[in-house]
Amino acid sequence: MSVISLLTDFGLFDPYAGIMKGVIASICPDAQIIDITHQVAAQDVARAAFFLASAYPYFPKETIHVAVVDPGVGSSRGIAAVKTPAGVFLAPDNGLLTLILEEQQVLAAFRVENPDIFIHPVSRTFHGRDIFAPAAARLACGMDMEKLGARIDAESLIRLDSLPKPELDEKGRLLGFVTAVDGFGNLVSNIRLSDIEKAFKGKTDICIHAGGRVISGISDSYVSVAEGELLAIIGSTGCLEISVNRGDAAGHLNIGSGGKIMVSLCAQPDRG
Repeated sequence: MSVISLLTDFGLFDPYAGIMKGVIASICPDAQIIDITHQVAAQDVARAAFFLASAYPYFPKETIHVAVVDPGVGSSRGIAAVKTPAGVFLAPDNGLLTLILEEQQVLAAFRVENPDIFIHPVSRTFHGRDIFAPAAARLACGMDMEKLGARIDAESLIRLDSLPKPELDEKGRLLGFVTAVDGFGNLVSNIRLSDIEKAFKGKTDICIHAGGRVISGISDSYVSVAEGELLAIIGSTGCLEISVNRGDAAGHLNIGSGGKIMVSLCAQPDRG
């Protein structure tokens, strides 16, 4: 049974996500459809890139991942299909696949441009229904990727400049930022545990700075601190998160996506 994952910014109020599933089921009824999320902030390509990169390692290697966060729908922007050892990824060529292209070996890449596999007439505003869903369904039912369109060089695909990696400053402090605020109000950063280990070489006397507050050390669980207190923890994505035990860190600190996060040795000042 083929697996198709869906990640969009369509939300759950409108019928768009359900319509995509209906198209897939009509073309390839044996495909298993799994929602990653349909609650990406509207047109937030960078956040979609992080969500996709966080999710795909936990899917079967043959999964067809469909990611539709597409501010340029109806324009001349292309649609890409990229085959990797971790699965096939279909997305608008707008940078959404930036982290996939960084993390995975590209075995083949194609433009999705064959009108014979689309639903007609093709809407200028709903390529998820008319292009992405039928392309994914046909791949799930065995269609060769060559039939999607022309083979392309993966190096030609657009990458986002707005996904910088954590950096060490001149004082040896690790600088990152909040990539997402989850449904619990946890602040998910772009700083991975491996970044911290590399920067501080096993030293554990570290402090995390966010929203004008300083958190000492990384907790093992949410209940390592008293209810209502801030903590830092390595979340399920492998990234540093700022949380509040039974609370909302984003509201508590009044910061959100893009907010600055810094990790330093506790003896170091947080600025200056």
